[in-house]
Amino acid sequence: MKYFFLAYAIIAALFIGLMPVRGSKSPDAPIRLFPDMDEQDKIKPQKPSDFFADGQGSRLPVHGTQALGLNPEGLKEIGGIPEQEFGGGTGHLATGGIDGYYANGMPEELGLNAENVGAFLKRGEEVFNVNCAICHGTSGDGQGMTGHFGVPGIANLTQDTYAQAVYPDGRLFDVISNGKGNMGAYKHNIALRDRWAVVSYVRALQLARKAPYDAVKDAFDKGIATQAK
Repeated sequence: MKYFFLAYAIIAALFIGLMPVRGSKSPDAPIRLFPDMDEQDKIKPQKPSDFFADGQGSRLPVHGTQALGLNPEGLKEIGGIPEQEFGGGTGHLATGGIDGYYANGMPEELGLNAENVGAFLKRGEEVFNVNCAICHGTSGDGQGMTGHFGVPGIANLTQDTYAQAVYPDGRLFDVISNGKGNMGAYKHNIALRDRWAVVSYVRALQLARKAPYDAVKDAFDKGIATQAK
């Protein structure tokens, strides 16, 4: 055993001896056992690059590139992005509140009417199924896939505690945007108008849950038949 410690001491002494003194200067590149982020495969600003024929590292955006959150054409599309809606912004549309209080109803800026509200709800269903159903379930009852893997605290959006009378639309919008509890913020993932579409779709799910059987019999039977295939 003593020879082991002697060999260990000799190796340690050699290792320390070969290492440069802290603060000393050397023209040689340092040895990095764990380079981490010290060296990255990237071009630094204003630096040349042999990769490109003109030798310039700084490049113009690819033709047709659209800056995130700056798409004027989005005004004409449900789910479009007509302004910088991933941050900043005030008022009902951007925050869900009016004069410091959560508001009920959809913002006027959405321009909803009898002709486009159906498409708006459909958009809400699409976005909900992509981003929300994994936890809250496709029916909003909190029985999504993540719950089966032990994720706690998933809200059952069909409960009366989330009804519009006690849980305003603006508050629901704010939770989607900024998160709450175990739920993270989705304002950087879901466009502003899409978040409002999700709010409207959640309200539709709540109404459907309370609808009398006679009113939804045809849709219910169709859904059961589809699941049986």
